[in-house]
This record gives sequence, structure tokens and C-alpha cells, in this order.
Amino acid sequence: MKISYNWLKQFLKTDWTAEKTGELLTDLGLEIEGIDTYQSVKGGLEGIVVGEVLTCNQHSNADRLKVTTVDIGQDTPLQIVCGAPNVAKGQKVPVATIGTTLYTAEGEAWTIKKGKIRGEESHGMICAEDELGLGKSHDGIMVLDANIKVGTPAAELFEIENDKIFEIGLTPNRADAMSHFGVARDLRAGLIQEDIKTEFITPSVSAFHVENRTLKIDIDVKNNTLAPRYCGLTISGIKVTDSPKWLQNRLKAIGLTPKNNVVDVTNYVLHELGQPLHAFDANKISGNKVIVKTLPEGTVFETLDGVERKLSAEDLMICDAEKPMCIAGVFGGAYSGVTEHTTSIFLESAFFNPVSIRKTAKRHALNTDASFRFERGIDPNITEYALKRAALLIQEIAGGDVTSDLMDFYPKKIEDFQVRVSFENAKKLIGEDLPKETIKSILTSLEIKINNVTETGLGLTVPAYRNDVQREADVIEEILRVYGYNNIKTTEKLNASISNTSRFEDFKLQNIIGNQLASQGFFEILSNSLTTPKYIALTEDLKDDHSVEMLNPLSNDLSVMRQSLLFSGLEAVRHNLNRKRQDLKLFEFGKTYHNYSESREEFKHLSLFLTGNKTQRRWNSSETKSDFFYMKGVVNAILSRLGITGHRVSAIDKDFFSEGICLSLGKERLVEFGLVSKRVLKHFDIDQEVLFADFNWDNIIKLVRHHNVMFKDIPKYPEVRRDFALLINDAVSFGDIDHIASQTEKRLLIDVDLFDVYQGKNLPKGKKSYAVSFVFQDEQKTMTDKQVDKIMNKLQANFEKELGAELR
Repeated sequence: MKISYNWLKQFLKTDWTAEKTGELLTDLGLEIEGIDTYQSVKGGLEGIVVGEVLTCNQHSNADRLKVTTVDIGQDTPLQIVCGAPNVAKGQKVPVATIGTTLYTAEGEAWTIKKGKIRGEESHGMICAEDELGLGKSHDGIMVLDANIKVGTPAAELFEIENDKIFEIGLTPNRADAMSHFGVARDLRAGLIQEDIKTEFITPSVSAFHVENRTLKIDIDVKNNTLAPRYCGLTISGIKVTDSPKWLQNRLKAIGLTPKNNVVDVTNYVLHELGQPLHAFDANKISGNKVIVKTLPEGTVFETLDGVERKLSAEDLMICDAEKPMCIAGVFGGAYSGVTEHTTSIFLESAFFNPVSIRKTAKRHALNTDASFRFERGIDPNITEYALKRAALLIQEIAGGDVTSDLMDFYPKKIEDFQVRVSFENAKKLIGEDLPKETIKSILTSLEIKINNVTETGLGLTVPAYRNDVQREADVIEEILRVYGYNNIKTTEKLNASISNTSRFEDFKLQNIIGNQLASQGFFEILSNSLTTPKYIALTEDLKDDHSVEMLNPLSNDLSVMRQSLLFSGLEAVRHNLNRKRQDLKLFEFGKTYHNYSESREEFKHLSLFLTGNKTQRRWNSSETKSDFFYMKGVVNAILSRLGITGHRVSAIDKDFFSEGICLSLGKERLVEFGLVSKRVLKHFDIDQEVLFADFNWDNIIKLVRHHNVMFKDIPKYPEVRRDFALLINDAVSFGDIDHIASQTEKRLLIDVDLFDVYQGKNLPKGKKSYAVSFVFQDEQKTMTDKQVDKIMNKLQANFEKELGAELR
């Protein structure tokens, strides 16, 4: 939410800097995420001065150009080439000097430089009003008042507003602060705690009165549950045109685009007081009647953006005697709004049911400034005041008379909240015994009325606009935030409790593996569990009818829960690749969600993504690519760290892998990893290899809980290594060799390693050569050659028998 500091200072007179004010607002809970500078004329006309055209002659090489000399108050006049048709001797004009920065209508900057135009030197530029940002005309240069002194800075001639804009990260509960009035109210409370007494200035509506009653439009509220309060009046004889500069500047400063003087006033009051308003063209209201009601399911209504929408029977509508005109509190209609031909208006101010507005806005995917406030709950007691404020402003800048009584449908007053606060409970929650007078001062500054005071506590009335303060704890939170969290003293003694949790708790294992991956250069990602159903078409392994669909999706691309972490991870890979981050190591702990015929299930996964280079090129080494075997090493390191061993290897059976393997233990799948298929990568516009590993974390947790850490002494006796060069069939894998070796010698064989592979020349067709090393060790004694030879002979025999291997 954007808040103008100049606008704030209309409520509170303060000489504090914007930065200091921002610090106080943040301490009060209105977190300032940034402070930007706004200038009604971008650049502030810096470098623009008033000049007098001394001479104006035709350019010798161009029919449409003039060569002028311009006095800007310096020792020597400037020669400036000008193409404007209206430039003439004796004019006072705005001159952009060398080095001045000007801005296009799109906000792009460009700098005035010395140059030659068709052979004539030009030392500046005589400006048109659109070039200075002072208007839209480009018919010719601006001609200024002849009495203005040469050399006067142009910034002194025009009302340029310089402002500081607060970007407030407003929490959803603070509906009371969704306006300059609300923020100023909080700021006043903070200043009082700083011992700064300042007058709180609110716009006066005492001048409001009814001129005549020539245009009465009746109000008929059919559903006072959805519209507890509804006010309206008519104004006739207005002239719709552009708003004055001060109003346009206020709206532009907070990022709004001015429309016309009537619509701009409704937007102004919305951001000033927090009360949404709507103006209808009175001549388009059939039957001189406004009816607030719901319409039958499926009724078609065209909104202001030209979209035809099918209404729900729960949508509250503003209608006339014949047709709907507006979705109440959300969006106007295409045919009832104010245009340049409007001469009379019906001005609406209302309090609508927040839940109803929220559902309607979500249902139609409409998020407007009005719905943003209505759905959080506005002040029900400011409705009439805001209407009078808007009516007076419209009369001031658009003319006209109030031509009806102010009609106020308010059958049941929304009451303030009654709360009792105990001093003892305040002390417990705050952690400090605040003086009672301080507590009462804070509550009074927040417009919380103190009804009675006892030795034990206070009886309070909380205004209805603070719909988030209805309990004792809420009031104590208000006291604390205004008193200042930073003012609460910290204790010298820190107490902590030790949780009695198992070492196999999920979060502990996640931390262990997360730290291990981070130490290997991986970055953790957290992607959205909501995704698009389109991804299911990329693989036959996911089923459309297994999707968990959202009942009220934010968009079509976020309408189902994910069935795999692959696609959200690839979105992160694409995002980084598009920003020239080619070498990626990413991991994510997350859940997948599945809708089966008999139940809905969710499963925990750990996903890894590798692409690009594993290491970068340096002066003493070249880059190395992340490949399948590097991913295999990372996967095995994770399983090893968790003490999971003895897993078997099988071929991958998922079609989103082009190649890969699956590691299992018993009937449980532990992890599947390999290269993502090019077909899937193409969908994400990824043109480099991506390796993906998918751990079934639920299965891993089950296995880890049954794992006991084993310790043994470091062996005192040396290892013995022997090698075999085996000629084997192409279908034989190293896993087969490793398995046979471990079954042949279970006690003394401690490691098997493949250190060379050869295929090609001088080998029979269908054969390959594996160079395999075997490491033996006896923890009780030094092994002898005879003992090792015996084991090697036995290994050779089993390789020949089981694999058809030959020694080379």
C-alpha cells in the first residue's frame, strides 16, 4: 500500500523527515518496505531556465529549422537550433541547458548535449510543454510571460510537488490503516508516546447542505445482511472534465491514473478516508430507483472492462428498476458510469458484508481498491461522513448542487466492542509492568474509550473500525505495539527447555541432509504446491483423475495440487537459466498430493536438480560437467549418511526420464534418478541436460528409524589390493560383479571398485573389458599372499561360472 507523506501531513503537522517517520511507523507495526521519491514533473525541471530569444533566423540548410540566439543570463548568449514553428524574436522561453536530463512520456531519460544540426552548432534546446512534462501539447515551444526575469529557474515558475512515498507492507488484520487517515491516526498515537503533542486535523464537512430537492433517487435495500448500511445522494449541474493539478498529483503519487474530476474524487476519498465510493450517471438510472439485491444464478452482466460475467445468486448487485448497474463493492458496470457527457450523478457510500465481498471478488477474479478494503472490513460509522466529504469536493471542482436529501439506510447500528483488560494479564503478556497512566494514555490515543477504572483493570469500548481488537489479548497487543517492542527490557537470564524428541525426527534428518547438500554447493528451493493441470499431459505416469483440485483457484495455472516435484523444480531451473545462471545445483523437500478412488494421500519427497557444470574453469583446471555419475555419487552419499545400505539397482520405469536407475530396499523404492527427457525439457524451453533425483522421503524415514549406528575400532593391520582385468559380455554390469564378489567373500573383502572400462578394437564383438580392484583386510592379523591368492582364485572361478568372464 502506498502512502504519500505530503498527504499524511494534511492530517498531522510534523517536521520529521520521511525516514524518521518511516522508522516510527515500522515500530508501530506498519512496516515500511521502502521510501520512494515522487515529483509531479519528473526531474523537477532541474537545468531548465528562462531565456529570451534575441535573434531568430532561417537555417541555411533546412526549411523547417531556425537558428536562434538565446540569452539565459550568462555572459554569452547561446546559439540553439529550433524546429518549432512558433519560435520568434523577443519571446521568453524555457531552455534546457547542456547536461540537462529530460524524460519521455514513457519515463525514459535522455540528456541534452552539444551538437550540430545540419551544420549549425546547437548549445541547448528550447522546450515544448510535453518535453518538460508540463502538459501534452507538442504544437510548438512554450512561450512564457514577458515579465519573467531571464535566468530564472523554471522550477520556481511551476507548482512542482516533491513528495516521499511510503510502501507499507500492511498485514490483513489492519483494515483500519488502509488509508492516509488511518495511518495518520496510528502515527499520532506513536508521536504522543514520543511526548510530541500534535493536532489531528480532519477534513471539515460542516459546509455540506442540500441546495434543492429536484432529483430524488429512492434507495431500496433488499438484503440488509449483505448491505448493513447504504447511503446515497444526488448532485446535479456538474461538468465532467480533467481534475485540477493538486488532485492529479495526489493520485499519481500513489500510483493511480487520473480519469476525470468525479471519478478522481471518489478515488481520492477512498485513499484519504478508507471509504470506497461509487458515482453513477443519474440519467442512466431507470425509474429513479436504486435497488440493492442479488440476482438469479447465471445472470449475465457486463463490467466496466467490457467482460461479460455470469453472476452467482450470492453476488450482491446495485440495480435500477430494470437492470443491474454494478457489482456491489467490487466493480462498476459498463453502461452506468460517469462520462464527459454526465451532468447529474448518484453518489453511493456503503458498508457491505466483508465475507460476501471477498467471495464475489474471488469468484470473478477481480481485485480492486474497493474490494480490497470492503473484504477486510471498513469503518461502518464513517460512511455518511465520507459521502459528505466527496460531495463537497465534487462541488468544489466540478460544480453542481446537492439535489436530494442524504439517504442513509442503517436499520441496525453496528456496535462498538466492549472489552475488559486486567492489569495483571497485561503484565504477563507484555513481560513488563507498565505504568497505569501510560496504558491509559496509549488507549486514549488509539480512540479506545475508557469506561471505568478499577484497581485490577479497565473497562473499554473499542471502536467498530478496529474489527481486529475484540479480545483482551488484542487490546494488550495494541498497548505493546504503541509502547514499542524495542522499549521492553530483556532479562539478564535466558531460560530454555530441552525438547525430548527422537534423533530420527523428520526435521532433524532434513537438517542433516540439507546441510550436507549445502556443503556440496546445492541451494535449497521452495516451490508452490499449487500448479497447472497441463503438466500431467507431459507424462503417462501421472493421472488426471488423481489430481487434487482447488475449489476456488486463484488462476487456472494454480488450480491443482502437484503430483510430482519435477515440474515445479524445472520452473525454477528455467527461471535461473533465463537469467544467465547456467550451472545449478538445487534441492527441495516437499510434498505431493494424490486423489485416489478411496482416499486422498500426500507423500514427502526430496528432489535434486543438476544442470550445467559441476566446477568452473580455473587457471589450473578446466570445468567439469555435472553428469549421471556425479548425481549417483550425491545420491549414494545421502543414503550412506543416513546409514541405508544394501539397496539393489534396477532400471528406471518413468517416461519423464530418458535414462536412469532406481534404488530399492526390499519392496520399498528409495530413490529414482537420471536424465530428464528432452521432450519434457522442451516444454520448459530448457536446451541443456538436467539431472533429476526423486527420493521417497517417507520410505527413507521408515528405514532410518530402524537403523542403529555401528562403531568399530580403526584397523591396526594393512589393507591388501589386487586387480582383475575381466573380459565380459556387454550386458554385464559392475553391480553384478560387485554382488558376486560380496557373496563370495563376506568377511575380508571391504571394497570393490571399477577403475577402467574399455570397448572397441582388439576385443570380440559384444564384449567389453572391466578393470576391477578388490581391497581386503583382516582386523585380527596381517594377511598373507597365500590367503589373498586363495580368495582371488575363488573370485575368478565364480566370475567365470556366473558371468562367463575371462581374465585378460
